[in-house]
Amino acid sequence: MNQDRTAGTLRRLPVQKRSAERFERLLEACAELLDEVGYSALTTKEVARRAEVPIGTLYQFFSDREGLIGALAARNLETFLERVAARLEHEKPEDISGIVDVTVDEFVTMRRTITGFGVVDFGAAGQDHILEPALDNNTAVAERLRALTATVTGVQGNAELEIAVRVALECADSVLKLAFRTDPQGDSQLIAECKRVLDSYLNDRIRPPGN
Repeated sequence: MNQDRTAGTLRRLPVQKRSAERFERLLEACAELLDEVGYSALTTKEVARRAEVPIGTLYQFFSDREGLIGALAARNLETFLERVAARLEHEKPEDISGIVDVTVDEFVTMRRTITGFGVVDFGAAGQDHILEPALDNNTAVAERLRALTATVTGVQGNAELEIAVRVALECADSVLKLAFRTDPQGDSQLIAECKRVLDSYLNDRIRPPGN
């Protein structure tokens, strides 16, 4: 986990193996409890109990519940970006449509399989700056995705591209939330429509070099 990207949410990162194991146990316990009791009922006391870690140890890493949630959101984002990068490297899509398919598919897979992801993916209700103090969560995610996919599209960063990726992410966020609100596994038609909207919009807004 990159400490700069969780600025203000962590008191310290673990260094020794034992501390790292406790840190990960706390995040796993947090994710499990989010699925079981929801965000509003989550407490640091119960997270520590579930992780079999003294509450004092939890507060050595996290200043409060929001710090814990922020660390989980940051881990989710890093996992998502790693999965997308691996797919892009393996499949080598040649156009925007291929990138859209990979990105949406990986998000949907994580939503279906990763504990706690449905409650806290890359942020939480009322915690709009949990990933980056200076940026709202969706902008922070959009920046990371834009940088990750730049080598595939061949498009260098500029103001127009930043806006296009941000708008696309906001659209995807809304439609995918609807898809999983309609069906716990994600409504397949709505997921397909999400891809269609992103594909159409981004192909119109992003012009790779030479086009």
